[in-house]
Amino acid sequence: MSDPYLLRVDAIQEPPVSFAQRLKHLGPGFILSAAIVGSGELIATTALGAKAGFVAFWVIILSCLVKVAVQVQFAKHTILTGQTAMQTLDMLPGPRIGKARWTVVLYFLIMLIKLIQMGGIIGGVALVMYMIVPQVSVLAWALIMAPLSSLLVFRGYYGFIEKTSLILITGFTLFAIAAVFFLQYTPYALSWNQLATGLSFSLPASAVMYAFGAFGITGIGGEEIIYYNYWCLEKGYAAHTGPRDDSAAWEERARGWISVMHTDAICSMVLYTTVTAAFFILGAAILHTRQVVPEGYQLLEVLSSIFTESLGPWARVFFMVGAFFVLYSTLFSALASWGRLFSDIFSQFGWIDFYDVKQRQRSIAILSWIFPLIWAVLFIFIKLPLIMVLSGGIAGSVLLIMVVYATWYFRYRCSTGKFDVSLPSDVLFWISILSILGVSVYGVYQVFMG
Repeated sequence: MSDPYLLRVDAIQEPPVSFAQRLKHLGPGFILSAAIVGSGELIATTALGAKAGFVAFWVIILSCLVKVAVQVQFAKHTILTGQTAMQTLDMLPGPRIGKARWTVVLYFLIMLIKLIQMGGIIGGVALVMYMIVPQVSVLAWALIMAPLSSLLVFRGYYGFIEKTSLILITGFTLFAIAAVFFLQYTPYALSWNQLATGLSFSLPASAVMYAFGAFGITGIGGEEIIYYNYWCLEKGYAAHTGPRDDSAAWEERARGWISVMHTDAICSMVLYTTVTAAFFILGAAILHTRQVVPEGYQLLEVLSSIFTESLGPWARVFFMVGAFFVLYSTLFSALASWGRLFSDIFSQFGWIDFYDVKQRQRSIAILSWIFPLIWAVLFIFIKLPLIMVLSGGIAGSVLLIMVVYATWYFRYRCSTGKFDVSLPSDVLFWISILSILGVSVYGVYQVFMG
């Protein structure tokens, strides 16, 4: 198979025409969904439901929907040019620091901060495993999960990562839907009136801060938009489109593969919106009713006990296994993405050649062993997984602002941005931008001024 990061004539492939045919070429969205649905959805979304009740349900839905326009704009540029995410950021105007543009250097520094967040995620997985098998300590589980994740990811084969992500998202989707279904057999059964309240687009003043926080942490974030770039390339969307020659045939192929990407992104959005909504419903229906807001990962134990009381001891095992699927999916897909992302950053620094297949594969393999070890060590020393995860919030807001700037620049300052533009897409794009900027600025203000 030819290198998907190189645009070559012999890799050109005509795009599928029908919707059914497009479904056969989905895949990047599976990996993206596995990365998106994690501690933020399982913990923060459920906590919002516990604090605000159903009245904030519409915020969750809107949060998952409005950010996709920026995602597909960034991915469209990827398909039209074949450029990696860091190549794209390196083309933005501004000074260079060494060989790399300031944007790449800033992104690198922000991702170093997010090492702490990933330590919190591996800690969350370790806590869930401890709840399932308490004979092994939490710290030991963290050290076990680190090499296990490396073993699955270090070879870097796209097909394996896509299939494993699909298994994980199938697991946590079935878990989320089943949890809401079983909710109907508890004293906290869901009613249509409750859902209608949540779709009234009203919000009490006491819930505004929680709603803003949920908007920032749910749905797709800046790092996931960057991840999506690599998976679209490795799936072959850009390679199948071929080198740009502005011919009628090239334009037709480009529109076709962009359409496939749109389908992939929308299907992914539907999936992670469904799961996120399910977790919110659990928090609003059970915890808000009881006026109980457990802190952090204690929430898992409290929720599982509710199901155990109503359905029997088996429900606790079901809940913990489901929580493992949710948290480990983020660990797995994020690790696969970090290897590619940092290899690309190092290429911009001039340390490796990303387009040399052997160098790229070696770099991804080495980083796939190094990162989980760093995450586990950070968790062992800090031992506050929820705080560690939330620490990535402000860094994520800055990443989102940078990605928004990049998508704006390439949409309105480059020829690729003018490709196949329509008024509806412009409107959606600006709704997405203004929503992201509003929440990001608010989040930064709350951290430094609130």
